[in-house]
Amino acid sequence: MGLIDEYEFTAEAGDGGNGVVRWRREKYRPKGGPCGGDGGRGGNIYLKGIRDITYLGRISHTHKYEAAIGQDGGSNSKTGSDGEDLTIDLPIGSIVTNIDTGSTVELLEEGATYKVLQGGCGGQGNEHFKSATNQRPMQATKGVPGERGSFRVELRLIADVGLVGLPNAGKTSLLNALTNANARVGAYPFTTLDPNVGVYHRYVLADIPGLIEGASKGKGLGHKFLRHISRTRVLLHCISLERESVLTDYDIIQKELMKFDHVGDIPMYVVLTKSDTVDDSVSRATQDKLKEERNVNLLATVSILNDESIKNLADALTKLLQSPEK
Repeated sequence: MGLIDEYEFTAEAGDGGNGVVRWRREKYRPKGGPCGGDGGRGGNIYLKGIRDITYLGRISHTHKYEAAIGQDGGSNSKTGSDGEDLTIDLPIGSIVTNIDTGSTVELLEEGATYKVLQGGCGGQGNEHFKSATNQRPMQATKGVPGERGSFRVELRLIADVGLVGLPNAGKTSLLNALTNANARVGAYPFTTLDPNVGVYHRYVLADIPGLIEGASKGKGLGHKFLRHISRTRVLLHCISLERESVLTDYDIIQKELMKFDHVGDIPMYVVLTKSDTVDDSVSRATQDKLKEERNVNLLATVSILNDESIKNLADALTKLLQSPEK
């Protein structure tokens, strides 16, 4: 499934209710004093982190949120009811920027909640304006408008495994084989225009769209997708065995990754894909060359047409993810 990772919306906290002018009407006090109640507070706007990383796709058509307004005051000094707060769920990993103020909120934990817009205070009823010289005040104040804002959401995946590599390296096919993600596959560059995600047992796997030389400077799909790599627990660098120069492909991706967001601190392993396109002798020679000349951590050599090779990769990946030092 394609992952929506950018989203914009506007939000309005609730206006405060109005204070009112009211008078006591008692049997023996037909001209009683002021008793107008205050208005209730408007609802606040909150953001909350949830674990569903595909959630932006479900709300992408919703572009405006409004919290409830506070109710007007009543007689007998009754304060109006507060407006109900509104909580907007967003995937963990979201960076939310208030476009108007430039302030940001980062949702990194499930259930973490942040108030981003304050509801308006309720207005004051006329009983607040009674004094020795003003026994029958006609004043009451209106509620204060709630805060308004425009927001931009940028999702940076918090994934257990990120699949990276040049276009057509077999990343999406591998993700489908491991997780049944049913992502679109095609034999041309940039088939994956959005990150694809799948779940392997309880682990989240993300297919980061194909990188090219110059991606760290914004070339190709550029920074739009490189940002997802910085929060990935383990990277699998997929390299196709059908390519003429596997070492060159390896070097291109490594060069781009090392320029971005401390990626060098993330454990990285190589997976050679499309092993069905070459003889076993070529595959072994390529593995030896990568180990000897680039000192890579080779996790597996696979073909999606070979179930045993996929199972071997799955077993190796499980062991890797369960290792406490990772």
